[in-house]
Amino acid sequence: MEGAIITLAAAVAISLPAMATAWAQSKIGAAGVASLVEKPEMAGTVIIMLAIPETMAILGFVVAVIIMLQGG
Repeated sequence: MEGAIITLAAAVAISLPAMATAWAQSKIGAAGVASLVEKPEMAGTVIIMLAIPETMAILGFVVAVIIMLQGG
């Protein structure tokens, strides 16, 4: 039973940040494309703004790995 709870905790640790990242990137992507139509020189800024939420998913993965390593 303990293994199932650890696996569930790791799954939650990676799935929730991944869903939040997807939602954030969808909003940022739409706004980024709209701003690039008017100011193409902002491409670098838009790429950075799209990359920032991705750190949530990466950190969620790291937490999931730590949970799995500590559990067994």
